[in-house]
Amino acid sequence: MVKLKMIKNINFKKMFKVIRNINHKTKKNYFLLFLDVIYSAIAYGAGYYDYQEFEFYNLNHKLRKTYLTRVKNNKIIKKYNEKSAFYKLDNKLEFNKIFKDYIKRDYLFINKNNYKVFQQFVKKHKQFIVKPLDGEGGYGIQKINITNKTDLKKIFNDLLNNNQVLIEEYIDQHKKIAELYSNSVNTLRLFTFYDGNNTYILNSVFKLGNGGVIDNFSSGGMYTFVDENGKIIVPAIDQNDNIYYIHPITKKDILGFTIPMYEEACQLVKEAAMLVPEIKYIGWDVAITNKGPLIIEGNSFPGVFQIKPSLNNKKEGLIPKYQQVMEIK
Repeated sequence: MVKLKMIKNINFKKMFKVIRNINHKTKKNYFLLFLDVIYSAIAYGAGYYDYQEFEFYNLNHKLRKTYLTRVKNNKIIKKYNEKSAFYKLDNKLEFNKIFKDYIKRDYLFINKNNYKVFQQFVKKHKQFIVKPLDGEGGYGIQKINITNKTDLKKIFNDLLNNNQVLIEEYIDQHKKIAELYSNSVNTLRLFTFYDGNNTYILNSVFKLGNGGVIDNFSSGGMYTFVDENGKIIVPAIDQNDNIYYIHPITKKDILGFTIPMYEEACQLVKEAAMLVPEIKYIGWDVAITNKGPLIIEGNSFPGVFQIKPSLNNKKEGLIPKYQQVMEIK
């Protein structure tokens, strides 16, 4: 039923664009690709972006079954994450209260009555990030620089009008990571599963900005994967399916780069995961600073990140690894 609903809600314009891209790349028959996209949605719960990103057009049935698709990911979340507790992660006010010892930075929620407090905050932090209380994909996140010519009152009112009511100290990322790309805070996305006794790291993704001030995939950024030692093991990809061995702006090597303080970052999210046992499966965004790792946010409805089969010797998806600690149908 869910898969049929998925077919009904397809954005055909975007789907046909994806199919054209695959057709151009592989020279496979356009109509057969279209049929296979529809079949993959019904048989595996794979959206057309799943189909492109995980190269279903080159996989047999056995390998396709190993990939964590959108529908399968939704089933995991429904099974292990209590919807009534989502607000603890999704509402940034609640999140910052619960994880105050893990975010490790100053923040302020502004309202029409605390302009003087806002003035004190920006006097201390000439650079800061503004965010809406709720939002996805980096929507509404903005970096602001304060100078002597800045009209603070106007900025304050604009933020209130835009519902960008959370302001946070700008994160000064680790100097090694800044060398890769410095205009955004490049982050680890660490996926944890807490079974009530132990916390497991199921997947480690490194997200990089590419021309913008945020590293979100949906906002022009790219991502890659790191091993258990924090070393990047495959080139990065973006939403248009481009592959990057070096950063296109800084010309620094992506493949082979080692994330500093990776072990400490994993330990940080393992501890944090135990604070919300009602939400067992979480995607954490973690920044690395010169002083150590800190948590930016946690996602109660984490997205799907998997290594492309063409970049993976085993050509296998995440499901076998996930099945070692959780039940997936």
